[in-house]
Amino acid sequence: MTPALGYASIALVTVATVLIGFFGVRVSRTTSDFYVASRTVRPWLNASAIGGEYLSAASVLGIAGLILLQGERALWFPIGYTAGYLMLLLFVAAPLRRSGAYTVPDFTEARLESRGVRRVTSVLVILIGWLYIVPQLQGAALTVGITTGLPRWMGAVGVALIVGIVVAAGGMRSITFVQAFQYWLKLTAVAAPVVFLLLLQPGAAPDAGAAIAEAFPPFAVADPDTVYRAVSLLVALLLGTLGLPHVLVRFYTNPDGPAARRTTLIVLCLLSAFYIFPIAIGMLGRVFLPELASGDPDALLLLLPGATLPSPWAEAVTALVIAGAFGAFLSTSSGLVVSLAGVVSQELFAGSVRGFRIAAVLSVIAPLVIAAVTESAGLAGSVGLVFAFTASTLCPALLLGIWWRGLTARGAVAGMLAGAVACGTAILLGPLLRDAGVASALVEQPAAWTVPLATLTMVLVSRLDRRGAPRGADRFLARLHLPER
Repeated sequence: MTPALGYASIALVTVATVLIGFFGVRVSRTTSDFYVASRTVRPWLNASAIGGEYLSAASVLGIAGLILLQGERALWFPIGYTAGYLMLLLFVAAPLRRSGAYTVPDFTEARLESRGVRRVTSVLVILIGWLYIVPQLQGAALTVGITTGLPRWMGAVGVALIVGIVVAAGGMRSITFVQAFQYWLKLTAVAAPVVFLLLLQPGAAPDAGAAIAEAFPPFAVADPDTVYRAVSLLVALLLGTLGLPHVLVRFYTNPDGPAARRTTLIVLCLLSAFYIFPIAIGMLGRVFLPELASGDPDALLLLLPGATLPSPWAEAVTALVIAGAFGAFLSTSSGLVVSLAGVVSQELFAGSVRGFRIAAVLSVIAPLVIAAVTESAGLAGSVGLVFAFTASTLCPALLLGIWWRGLTARGAVAGMLAGAVACGTAILLGPLLRDAGVASALVEQPAAWTVPLATLTMVLVSRLDRRGAPRGADRFLARLHLPER
């Protein structure tokens, strides 16, 4: 792989991102354009944009690497990532759109009639956003280091700079077009190695049979520790999706509740089509690049075309893969920065357009510093822990806020803090207890016990605080659940 190829691919996707972003700037006129694209984004465009921001470094690079490492056990990641949107469709999408809120803190304040709940939610949204941006910057550093030979930190700085400029310039309206374009770029990038390998090396398919059979045995007997990890991971992915701020904010951009449901259905189809290919790439990696399992498995997608395809097809497909991978970091980071900028702007800058732009720049600085002083621990695994944290904090507050009238402000705050402390402690202890048996499983995959803990805390405290029930709860819930005219 020549450095010139990496430079050209990254430059092209950067130029395309900036040009499409500034097209969106031309149609961004109002404050509503910056926050929720004036609630006029149609289902297909919105679904493509959601796919663009949701399919992060963990999906584009990390899933294939995990399949290479773990075989069948890694299948829970694409299953959970996709099925999380079914949960959104059933429980959250339409009611959240009908709430009329701009951000998740807006929703919790309106539902529970409390500024304290808003402040706690805002802090959690910012923390979750930072934790989610960090793997994107680390993925960009990995891609730039492998494909160009430049210092890895330049990849992280480049993504942070581009995202900060585009988001600050055009807000949600601009980012919608960028993310929709980048979903289709990413789908093409992950599909190309598989398609071209089948077309140009058809004889390789029979050779892959033994490795695939070993990775995916027909009847695998799992020990209790493995079962717990799988269940806990699935809980994190299914429920964590419900609380991701950059996903939730996109539902505010739909014209109405039915459009939000249609958007979610389309997203399910788009994600299902996408995840076929990282799984296939992981299986091919077990055949052609098994040595990466002991090195840097997240680099599998970047290196597979050169190891399997003849020249010049290898160079062409590698260039496309590099562009898709870099697009993944840009689009997911953009969605996160939009959601963070909306929260920070409303909390610190009175919700103005100028405040949104300042907040967008501030929102990329902290994760850039964190990415610079930490090492990547596997992209899919680190994002999975963010899902666990989200499932333990924002998710119970949203579900109970939408479906249970008895939730109070004190109950929501107590539950979110209990989930944050429990899950945060587990994440910090994870590296220290890797070989500690049951304790290791509990801290490395904490969602199975931290989510029930947070939910039970919310319910119990709310029951003890019946006088604190919001007076307008019935009216607000009717707004969420009654059919729209």
